[in-house]
Amino acid sequence: MTTGPQGPARHARRPEPTAPAAPPTVPPLPGPSAPPAVTAVTAVAEAPPGPPTALTDAAGPRKPARDRYFDLLRAVALFRVVFYHLMGWSWLPVVFPSMGVMFALAGTLMARSLKRPALDVVRGRLRRLLPPLWLLGAIGVTGMVLQGWRPDADGHPGWWWLHLGYWILPLSDPPYADGLRGVHGVLGADWGGELAGPLWYLRAYLWFVLLSPLLLRALRRLPWATILMPLALAAVLEFGHPALPGDRFPSALTDFTTFGACWILGMAHQQGVLRRIPRYVVPSVAPAIAAVGLWYALTHGFRQGHDLDDIPFAQSLWSFATVLLLLHLSPSWPVWPRLLRPFDRLITLLNSRAVTIYLWHNICILIASTLWDQLWRFETLERDCPWLLESSWPELAVTWALVALCVLAFGWVEDLAAKRRPRLWPDGRSAKSGTRGSGRALGQAL
Repeated sequence: MTTGPQGPARHARRPEPTAPAAPPTVPPLPGPSAPPAVTAVTAVAEAPPGPPTALTDAAGPRKPARDRYFDLLRAVALFRVVFYHLMGWSWLPVVFPSMGVMFALAGTLMARSLKRPALDVVRGRLRRLLPPLWLLGAIGVTGMVLQGWRPDADGHPGWWWLHLGYWILPLSDPPYADGLRGVHGVLGADWGGELAGPLWYLRAYLWFVLLSPLLLRALRRLPWATILMPLALAAVLEFGHPALPGDRFPSALTDFTTFGACWILGMAHQQGVLRRIPRYVVPSVAPAIAAVGLWYALTHGFRQGHDLDDIPFAQSLWSFATVLLLLHLSPSWPVWPRLLRPFDRLITLLNSRAVTIYLWHNICILIASTLWDQLWRFETLERDCPWLLESSWPELAVTWALVALCVLAFGWVEDLAAKRRPRLWPDGRSAKSGTRGSGRALGQAL
């Protein structure tokens, strides 16, 4: 999710002296009308007189307000991804389709950034996205090679070397070693597959970024045809059964048709397309679309171990409808509502380290499960507390502890990629003054 970092506020000039007030006998003229209501993404307000607040700077005018509603959605989506990958409950993607929400938020911020030259925007996105991937690849590929992964492992040495380039620029899925033995007691078997599992999102995100200038141009010319185009393609793939060559192109096309409408919906929200339709339309239409998606999932094997991710057409409809409703609600929160203020630092941290958390959470889950399984070696626990050893909740706590260690160990790469001063724990609290930061550069790549 991908706003560009804002620099420090510039010092404001001292205001010029104002003209003398009108004589009291002349009634004051009505002032200018209030500015139009701001949207959730493009709000830019003038700093009111008075002491500086979290959204103002004592030395200058207020910067563009960050929408905390979007920060909340991104944090919930990220937490749900980790929770689902550990628990595996098939209903979780139905309750909150995280991938569709994350793509929609990224599309919104991408459309806002494209007010600048497209090449500069794409280059900036790549700069924020790729260094965390390079660090993951440097550690992961080195470990796989040390465990015996070689160019001839897949039977095509030449292609092996070529495909390693996808660890540098993920235009397609990078290769990884199957069936690794792991590290006894610490890291489970086949850890290479777990490490590479989340990388499909980065590949899809990269293609959406590259296509965004064209998508935005099409959105401005034919808004609803552009929004619905991925859903139409998803129906063609589902019911037309076209024969597509290879594996890489079909997987990339499936991701576009599944989540492309969510990305374009985010762009449409920023461009004001959704505000031009009557307010009653979205609450009337979105539930019907969601119902069709859920019906299709239920009639095509939706169950534990076979969820929406395995039924792309159902996923596309359900995610589209959910994102449409969330963007329709879209309250503008330049500051947190009172009930959410206690979660400010946690949500800020999740947004600030979204890429790191997403890239490393799968391997953290595998390590947590491997460590927890070692407790079965203690006969007392096996005899008296089997319910505890079989529970996934302690593993969830261990997983988040390991994720926190990854944030400390690897998260600074996100700061360097965004040209910021590296921070160990960016939860919005200033290291010098102990006060809350403005959170102006959160969620840069996801």
